[in-house]
Amino acid sequence: MRVLIIEDDQRLARLIARVLNEEHITTDLAPDGEMGLDLALRGTYDVAIVDWMLPKRDGPAICRAVRAAHLSTTILMLTARGQIEDRVTGLNSGADDYLIKPFAFEELLARVRALGRRFDTSAADPWEMRQGDLVLDLRAHTARRGNLTLDLTATEWRLLEFLLRHPGQTLSRQQILDYVWSYERDVQVTMVDVYISYLRRKLEQPGRLDPIQTVRGIGYRFEVKNV
Repeated sequence: MRVLIIEDDQRLARLIARVLNEEHITTDLAPDGEMGLDLALRGTYDVAIVDWMLPKRDGPAICRAVRAAHLSTTILMLTARGQIEDRVTGLNSGADDYLIKPFAFEELLARVRALGRRFDTSAADPWEMRQGDLVLDLRAHTARRGNLTLDLTATEWRLLEFLLRHPGQTLSRQQILDYVWSYERDVQVTMVDVYISYLRRKLEQPGRLDPIQTVRGIGYRFEVKNV
């Protein structure tokens, strides 16, 4: 799971990131609304944690822009505003959940997990992602196809995770690069093709079709029907 934290209180942002990182959740931070929206609109985040009061662009404005872009990213709004009318405003702007400051980090983590599970309604276990005969164990950080455990590198695992989170959706090479390599500047987009090739070899099994489809000129699509 990848989470975007848009929070101008850098001490709080770092604390949230540390709590999530300890649960093997990848995080990116944005200190203001403008940068946060720019990152959010890249479409590579499962959950966005958005503070209400931000420099340059506030939380509700970010929510409205994300929803206008038809992104599937779920949004948890953080705010010190506890009045019912404020909650209604936040939710009506496009937030999926609302957490009032100060909050317990255990509750924050539980809400992030709940929002992240919306990407995989087929999994009975919240720590598992399933598509066809492919299963990712998010807690153990392992993968298997059928009864065979897949020996994946950390990069291959992140790549497969991203594909599984977007079944049937065409993902551009740039989207994949942004998620898997976390905006590393020295990584070329051609690396996506290299690792897709690596992953395909490890997914290949007798009698089972390749679930990763190439979309010419754009990128790749994970087709559940072919698993």
